[in-house]
Amino acid sequence: MSIFDTRESPKAHPPTGSREEARRFQELQETFPEMYRRIFSDPRAERTVVVVPSMSLDEDELRKIEGVIHYEERMLCLLMLLQLPRTRLVYVTSIPIGPDVIDYYLHLLPGVPAAHARERLSLVTVGDESLRPLSAKLLDRPEMMSEIASLIRDPKSTHLTCFNTTHLERTLAVRWGIPVYGADPALTPLGNKSNSRSIMRQSGLELPEGYEDLRDRSDIIEAIVALHTSQPDLQRAVVKLNEGFSGEGNATLDIGKLKDAVSLEREADRLLTEELRFEAADETWDTFESKFAAMGGVVESLIEGPNKTSPSVQMRIDPLGGLHVVSTHDQALGGPTGQVFLGCSFPARPEYRLDLHEAGLAVAKTLKSKGVLGRFGVDFVSVPEGDRWRHYAIEVNLRKGGTTLPYLMLEFLTGGTYDSELGEFRTSAGAVRTYFASDNVVSESFRGSTPAQLIDAAIYERIQYRASSQKGVVFHLLGAVTDYGKLGLVSIALSDVAASAQYDDAVKRLKDSPALHQES
Repeated sequence: MSIFDTRESPKAHPPTGSREEARRFQELQETFPEMYRRIFSDPRAERTVVVVPSMSLDEDELRKIEGVIHYEERMLCLLMLLQLPRTRLVYVTSIPIGPDVIDYYLHLLPGVPAAHARERLSLVTVGDESLRPLSAKLLDRPEMMSEIASLIRDPKSTHLTCFNTTHLERTLAVRWGIPVYGADPALTPLGNKSNSRSIMRQSGLELPEGYEDLRDRSDIIEAIVALHTSQPDLQRAVVKLNEGFSGEGNATLDIGKLKDAVSLEREADRLLTEELRFEAADETWDTFESKFAAMGGVVESLIEGPNKTSPSVQMRIDPLGGLHVVSTHDQALGGPTGQVFLGCSFPARPEYRLDLHEAGLAVAKTLKSKGVLGRFGVDFVSVPEGDRWRHYAIEVNLRKGGTTLPYLMLEFLTGGTYDSELGEFRTSAGAVRTYFASDNVVSESFRGSTPAQLIDAAIYERIQYRASSQKGVVFHLLGAVTDYGKLGLVSIALSDVAASAQYDDAVKRLKDSPALHQES
């Protein structure tokens, strides 16, 4: 039993947020390199992975995402770890995941009977669909904490993985006596919009002109006027909440209208309160201003240009200090001004994917020097200039994101790896694979359907992923389909053109499928 096991007296636990808790957390993190060295290179090693997909983020920002409670399913790709014969997985959620969804993932496992994997999977459900972070819900339930602790056979071969790491996840780790594969919560602020700009600047990347560490309305006005003064021809600027994500915390302002203003400050104030365009559907200036005052933010120029793209690079810093390029993507963006993440194409365009590697490694070195561990991503806006591309670094995400699940699914399903020298993914047989993925496939024709009906429709239409060809579509976010008509889809193919075409075809077939609409 771990000395931090919740089955002991609560007096054994240091107070949440205390120096003693931080000290114990650091001790646990210091054990991780030895565990990583001993276990991660051995597919037959006994291990337990505790998955707590808590989106420990601002609740008002989460509320902007339809069906967000089901986003805890995005880490179900980690069920693929059960192909390792001595790996046990504890997966915790706010609300139950349907057995059809679990069966769907287990039957995707290559080379492992679903029953064998099911015996090594423990599902724990809190039964609370509020938007409070899942980690907070767990900490309010000592009996559930004890139940999970009892599933940890050996803390020295167990780690915790989360969507993002905050003080809540630190408390979970200390109470269970296991390390977290993620950044120390003390470093979490490095990933906000203001500190992202600082990190990227320290890493030598080019940024849009702008201003960070802004606190209130007057700061925003001052930044807007300064941007207009330095770039009189700039047409649009972006105002971003420090803790916004997926582009939903952004708003756009037409600062070109300042050109003929008698008073720049007064006109900037008017534009801000009357004409700011929000990416989130229900946002207003009053609510936005209140959030800005609470969390701060940035103002920066909106990069324009024909044929501009929005690529990203995903990186990992391992417990031994190794720096790894995980993947690159071209992001599909939507929303009123094209800043909301909708999907992604893997890998990024060949013209610049190696540029992204270089930039990602530069940021990784900076973050490593500050003690960051685990996965992170860097987003860019890129515009062609002659025979080259100019990349503007937009933000650093110190968490898993919309690109994490599709890449892990491809990796697990094909047994392949990403070749960082070429920027290509190759299966275990050496064949190239790409994908197009989205977690925002929405249709009224899906609403009311069950996950089982959707899976049946995919089989009927013969679009499902097939191990024999290592092509086809894989679902996620299936829990959101009934109430929201929303799901995620990964289209795996031999080329980016084929992946995109297969994705479009799959969505159309599903919408029109008689199997989906027949009476049960």
